[in-house]
Amino acid sequence: MPGAHKLKSRQMKRRILVSTLLIVSWLSTLQAQKILTLRECYERAFASNSLAGEKEAYSSIWKLKDDNLSKGWLPTLDANGSFVYNSSVVDMRSVLGSISTAGFANAIRPLPHEQYKITVDINQTIYDGGAIKGARALEKAELGVNEKQTESDLYKLRGQINSYYFSILLLDRQEELLNTYLELINKQISSMQSAFSNGTIIRSDIDVMFSEKIKLEQQISETNIKKTSLLNILSDITGTKIDPSTDLAIPIQPAETNDEITRPEIQVFDLRKEQLSAGLKVLQSKRMPKAYGFATLGYGNPPGSNFFKDEFAPYYMLGAGIKWNIFDWNKTKNEKQMVSFQQTIIENRKADLTDNLNRLLESKRAEIANLKSLIETDTELIALRKRITKAAESQYENGTITATEYLNEMNSERQTAINHEIHKINCAMAGTEYLNISGKEIE
Repeated sequence: MPGAHKLKSRQMKRRILVSTLLIVSWLSTLQAQKILTLRECYERAFASNSLAGEKEAYSSIWKLKDDNLSKGWLPTLDANGSFVYNSSVVDMRSVLGSISTAGFANAIRPLPHEQYKITVDINQTIYDGGAIKGARALEKAELGVNEKQTESDLYKLRGQINSYYFSILLLDRQEELLNTYLELINKQISSMQSAFSNGTIIRSDIDVMFSEKIKLEQQISETNIKKTSLLNILSDITGTKIDPSTDLAIPIQPAETNDEITRPEIQVFDLRKEQLSAGLKVLQSKRMPKAYGFATLGYGNPPGSNFFKDEFAPYYMLGAGIKWNIFDWNKTKNEKQMVSFQQTIIENRKADLTDNLNRLLESKRAEIANLKSLIETDTELIALRKRITKAAESQYENGTITATEYLNEMNSERQTAINHEIHKINCAMAGTEYLNISGKEIE
């Protein structure tokens, strides 16, 4: 009994060890087989592109401009200094000398020819007619346009990524099918070599298969070279090293599609219209009255307007004013008309772009419908080609057809399978391009 217990214990440990090794091997396989989605490629490309930092830069510029504009409500301080020499000044003695007998005129000194002053001038906006508010709104609208324009420029990367991504998927499927077909050819060659040793077939039959094997190996090598090149390009665009072991996932296609277009280019047009509307408010503020207050703190000789005091002394002045440009020769009216023309141009450009995109969407819908129809018939066609190849194999073994004829049927079956994979990848690509044209996100 103790021996049996030890034996069961050893068996249990062995099972645990084997299970652990299997789990570790499975986890290693998962880790080696990395999965990369199309959406991840987009995100990495946007993050690594040189334009990615523009939005943050535009935001920083706007904050600085807005901060400067908001300071328009703060008082301005200006320091001034001047020296003036007057060649002719008022001499009260010449005015009063003829009417005074008591010598009063002689007691009055003439005004000084020199004037000195140092001042600090303070100006405070009281009412600006909405100029500062309008200018801040205009800068905010410009920020929105610049940020959306950057998004639009980055959005163009999607087309490049789609081209390389789906080309790699096609090469992957083609390589898989070629390797499967190569295995079949190798098995056929082994079978033929046995038949040749028994004298049931001639050497030229084996040569036909060997020729096909060499062509397959060349195609596989060519496929690998193309795939490596495309992976390097995709790695460069996304800023991420993508090795051949990475599995590219086929994007999930939406069950339904709609005609709504939300591309960044369309949104740029809308934001430009908002920017022009903000500009109109700035133009309107120009025709509004402006009220302000001012103060001057000075030190000079003569002090302020006291020209009869010939000595340095401090002084100050306080006041308020209003300014209203009641007639500007229709300048503002003309500028408003120019804005109206610009809005019309933007509307026309938006309509033209929308029409072009709708035509592209209609073309893609037709392409998707056609590819789905081909995929449905591919399954039936593949099954039919398999039966034909099976019959050709039997005919070759019975000596009713040549090895070349048999190989032609095998090639037809292989091409049918390749076409099926091409149709599936192209359908996924067409669906992705449809979403890209309309501005929808990829799942």
